[in-house]
Amino acid sequence: MNNTGHHMTDLRPYPEYRDSGLPWLGRLPQHWGTGPGFAAFREKEVKNTGMQEKTVLSLSYGRIVVKPPEKLHGLVPESFETYQVLDPGDIIIRSTDLQNDWNSLRVGLVRDHGIITSAYLCLKTTAALTPEFGYLLLHAFDLMKVFYGMGSGLRQNLSFSDFKRMLIFVPPPDEQAAIVRFLDHANRRVERFVLNRRRLIEVLTEQKQAIINRAVTRGLDPNVRLKPSGVEWLADIPEPWDCLPHRAVFEEIKEQGHIDEPLLSVTISKGIIRQSDLLVNSSKKDSSNLDKSKYKLVMPDDIAYNKMRAWQGAVGVSRYRGIVSPAYIVVRLRGANNADYFHFLFRTPGFAKEAERWSYGITSDMWSLRSEHFKMIYSCIPPRPEQDAIVCFLDEATADINKAIDRARREIALIREYRTRLIADVVTGKLDVRGLAPGGQLAGAEIVEDENQAVDIDDVEVLVGGEPELVEGAADGEE
Repeated sequence: MNNTGHHMTDLRPYPEYRDSGLPWLGRLPQHWGTGPGFAAFREKEVKNTGMQEKTVLSLSYGRIVVKPPEKLHGLVPESFETYQVLDPGDIIIRSTDLQNDWNSLRVGLVRDHGIITSAYLCLKTTAALTPEFGYLLLHAFDLMKVFYGMGSGLRQNLSFSDFKRMLIFVPPPDEQAAIVRFLDHANRRVERFVLNRRRLIEVLTEQKQAIINRAVTRGLDPNVRLKPSGVEWLADIPEPWDCLPHRAVFEEIKEQGHIDEPLLSVTISKGIIRQSDLLVNSSKKDSSNLDKSKYKLVMPDDIAYNKMRAWQGAVGVSRYRGIVSPAYIVVRLRGANNADYFHFLFRTPGFAKEAERWSYGITSDMWSLRSEHFKMIYSCIPPRPEQDAIVCFLDEATADINKAIDRARREIALIREYRTRLIADVVTGKLDVRGLAPGGQLAGAEIVEDENQAVDIDDVEVLVGGEPELVEGAADGEE
């Protein structure tokens, strides 16, 4: 591992500062210029009259990307002439729905010619700022949640009038270029680290899937005699096991819950087999105004699944008493069966495919596994003592894997929060990057960075100088 990260932690503040006059901003480097927003940005409004452009762009994860043709069907206006035309270097701000969405990244830099919805605000930098630094400036404001304090406080949309008078700080041109180079270099390192951790999570998840799948469909005895189950998704199963339709194993629960019960929901993890019980809904959106008159009661050990997402893994065993929306089916085991065994079974790839096979709808977005079809699916049923043994084995066998996956996810969160702080500190002049060479490292440092290198586990500690505290509200959300 090279030591570029060490030099990142050697960054220092500027030697001289002055007060910006803004409590959220604090001090600015003494030599940076300041001015109103209209001195740095102009609003650009170019309608797509005559369909001069046909490439549709969208804002996703803070990037302006070309929208794939398959995602245009059914979601487009009759004419794209109402869209606005974008050119490379333009800056897009999703200025709507500020009250309800504090997580999505709202600013993107345009790199392709194309069109985007006119609901977004399009800005172009003046000669005071390069487009790249202008984007980073607004991106930093986005990460620092500055937009949410603009306007009257009751408005849900921003307009150019909100930007015209806001304070804009302007480093010298060579410093703008240095900031852009440094943060581009730092971002590439962060993205490589995140990619490395995602690959690790994929490998660990596949390993966990294999352990679970074998245990719930073949049992724990490698020498057990097998018999044909007669069910395609199960194939051969141990001789002592039964293979029964769900109507013989479960009863559907339609009891209405009290509206004051905790609202529960299933965590969806598409294609990933992991413990994902029904959790108390932690959404920031206020649920007090929901019509809960038809919500269903869920008791501990009940199994609930989202009708339209069962084939994606939206199924789990409840640990709580609460209520779920009418979008869920609630079932309860008959007889002496272990609900946790079925939790593992229903989150295997085989069951996911079977749930998909029995789901019906016009498109994949509308597929629904109705209760009458769930009851027709066959599952393998070990004797109760064997169910208990399988659950106990899987709890122990997957514990270390779960810890490793959780650690990798935490490292991704930490490195992204480090990037958020770094962008905010560099763009607002809290850290001085003028001493850095074009490659991103400190001038005079003899460092060669391999763009394709795997990032070592210790890189996260080097980059952040140890494990930092989690920053509330660090944004790397998707739209």
